Amino acid sequence: MFGRLMPREGRFFELFNAHAEQMVHAAKELEALMSDDGDSRNHIEAIDSREVRADGLNHEVIALLHRTFITPFDRDEIHALISSMDDVVDAIQDVAESVTLYNVDRYTPEARQMATLSLSCCERVKHVVSLLDDMKSAADIMRTCREIDQIEGEVDRLMRGAISELFRKETDALKVIKLTAIYQVLEKITDCCKDVSKHIEAIVLESA
Repeated sequence: MFGRLMPREGRFFELFNAHAEQMVHAAKELEALMSDDGDSRNHIEAIDSREVRADGLNHEVIALLHRTFITPFDRDEIHALISSMDDVVDAIQDVAESVTLYNVDRYTPEARQMATLSLSCCERVKHVVSLLDDMKSAADIMRTCREIDQIEGEVDRLMRGAISELFRKETDALKVIKLTAIYQVLEKITDCCKDVSKHIEAIVLESA
């Protein structure tokens, strides 16, 4: 009787989707930043704004966990999922902060490609998150999670190749340091996307 009177389900899926939306918008701004050799300030400010909104949604999910008696899936999984999603947006913001810190205003083709792949990865995360409220979509979810894993591997290989190229051909040591740092923070975005997909895969398998 007591359980039936307690709050059930909550707005978890709505909040997950809203957070994923902020993630994709931030990734789009990052791609635009890397494609624009002009004034980067507007793109960086837009990324910061998306990160603040995503952080607020993260806090909403945690607060909702404390108010909800029956959740759509394991409470620890909900916490891990929203935290890993927030890590993706934080990683995007880390790139924007690194660009400012290192005063980078020109981007290599490799950096631009990594930003484009990061956006593609974030879009796939958004897609799988949108399917979480219906486990009949489990096959689609698992297939998209594999695609996220493939993109993460592609970005990892691209980063290693780009850094190797820098050390072989670039004579300006300061430029090597700056670009290596940018490549590494860019690669972290898809690493975080992969973490999200792992949590989602675990949720799907436990619900099967």
